[in-house]
Amino acid sequence: MKKFKQKTKKAAAKRFKITASGKIRRKRAGIRHLLEHQSPNKKKAKRKEKTVKSADFKKLRQMLPGQL
Repeated sequence: MKKFKQKTKKAAAKRFKITASGKIRRKRAGIRHLLEHQSPNKKKAKRKEKTVKSADFKKLRQMLPGQL
């Protein structure tokens, strides 16, 4: 019997990166527009990527099957 491969969710593949150690990185929200009321330190902090929480990691592992 033939086994079928699970497809990658392309929306998730565009938004998340997987590190060499297997962690999933994501961009922070709130850096597209309406930035004039935010402090420079806040804007600078939002440019950096953040690690995904463990509760979301399980869902993302299913969305990105061939990459983990």
